[in-house]
Amino acid sequence: MTTPALTHARVLRSEWHKLWTVRSTWTTVLTAAALLLGVGILMGATYTSDGGDSDVDTVVLSLYGSQLGGIALAVLGILVTAGEYATGMIRASLTAVPRRAPVLWAKAAVYTATVFAVSFLTALLTFLTAQVFLSDTDQAASLTDDGVLAAIAGNAAGVTLLGVLALGLGATLRSVPGAIGAFVGGVLIVPEILGMLPYEAMDTAIRYFPTQAAGALGSATPLAGAAAPGAALLALFLWAAAALVVPAWLLRRRDV
Repeated sequence: MTTPALTHARVLRSEWHKLWTVRSTWTTVLTAAALLLGVGILMGATYTSDGGDSDVDTVVLSLYGSQLGGIALAVLGILVTAGEYATGMIRASLTAVPRRAPVLWAKAAVYTATVFAVSFLTALLTFLTAQVFLSDTDQAASLTDDGVLAAIAGNAAGVTLLGVLALGLGATLRSVPGAIGAFVGGVLIVPEILGMLPYEAMDTAIRYFPTQAAGALGSATPLAGAAAPGAALLALFLWAAAALVVPAWLLRRRDV
């Protein structure tokens, strides 16, 4: 009997099955969706015209839960890579794919497709549900309004690329607690601390940090002091790419 040839399609199929046959995937995906939808409903149900949030972009208002949901999906990204090192399954994966790098690229591709689809559909549902409550307020909007659909897609892209960055951290550090700590500390907290420094150049640089760039993608109207959507998307893509290049290099340089 001949052994089936190793192809990229088979590696992708393997990673797809691994992603959806562990309980943590369902837990984190459902948690992220519930957080985004729940916060969106809460914001819509409690909003009053001319209140403290009247100047907030309507897509941003509806999708306030994105950061919480995004953290859950970032944890999933870490589990996709670092989780295999924790269980020891990575040895079997890399034995089956001796070139190693295709395993990482397949994990990133499957994760990216899954998270973008989940994030976009959940954001779309959340916006439409929130608008049921906001229809008689100054935050009423529809999908056909300028920038609304693009902002919803941008929100999903931002959440997805932040998750890919987390996936790369997991592959680099090979530790679930270590990667979660690095993501929370380095990606979420450090930019807030740097933003307190009284330097104009620092304020400009922080616009292109991961969370700030992701925030600029999810608004239907330009945000004051934020990067332009195109520049923000490019910056976030480069952060995510860099987070994958490092573990790809390490896979070739060190043992499992």
